[in-house]
Amino acid sequence: MDWSDLPIFLAIAREGTLGAAARKVGQTQPTMGRRLRALEEATGATLFQRTKDGFVLTDEGETLYAHAVRMEEEAYALRRELSASDGGLDGMLRLSCSDWFGVSLLSPVIADYKRQHPNVVVELLTDPRLYSLSRREADLVMRITPFDEPEVISRRLMSISYGVYATPGRWQVVTAGDGTGCPLVVMDTAFGGMPDVAWIERMLPNATIAARSNNREVQARLCALGTGIAVLPRPLGDVTPGIELLDLGEAPPSRDTWIGYHRDLKRLPRLRAMVDLIVSQLA
Repeated sequence: MDWSDLPIFLAIAREGTLGAAARKVGQTQPTMGRRLRALEEATGATLFQRTKDGFVLTDEGETLYAHAVRMEEEAYALRRELSASDGGLDGMLRLSCSDWFGVSLLSPVIADYKRQHPNVVVELLTDPRLYSLSRREADLVMRITPFDEPEVISRRLMSISYGVYATPGRWQVVTAGDGTGCPLVVMDTAFGGMPDVAWIERMLPNATIAARSNNREVQARLCALGTGIAVLPRPLGDVTPGIELLDLGEAPPSRDTWIGYHRDLKRLPRLRAMVDLIVSQLA
């Protein structure tokens, strides 16, 4: 068995198709098929059932999958421990947070960090997905949901206030009532359960949805362009040109932000320096 075929096998098992798995690992689809055939020949077992909906693990495939996952976890653990043993302030440091948080709050911290530690390459990921700390998809994550993974060291970083914003002089009269005739810019349907969405719908029950986005900066820009009013984090809304804060008689719910990293990296100097700087400037 070629050990390098196991990540290929795991990608196919997780993604369900050769095409999706190829994109995941950066290979071509023919290469994925060839590597899978080589693995099946080496193990003497059919690992997947090919169906019209994709690849489904056979019983033999399930057995291999359980072992391959444990091997993957050990490989990631080894990588983390080796990274943590590196005493220098250089190398790569990958951070993850929401889009607006990265622009409004974290970018100045990263700039300060780079002035202090120019040999560290900081990579910031700002899409909505939750990156895995155990798989080293990110070294340090900031998010609005607490961490419940036992291997993650985390703390509450800060509480962020939210406000209602609109273009100056446009919707103030409408918002004084029940929101009739008032357009809203809110989160997309996948994030419709966010507290600020329920709050603004309660405060303005007759308002209409004008636009949705999972990107807070897009919401702020639409608000500034007159598309409708939006509930935004104060650190973003207060610095966005062309909008002003509205008073509906009650403040939107605030949200806590949490910071976390894998416990195996707690002695990594470049991570420790970043955590200390973020906490000192934002907590």
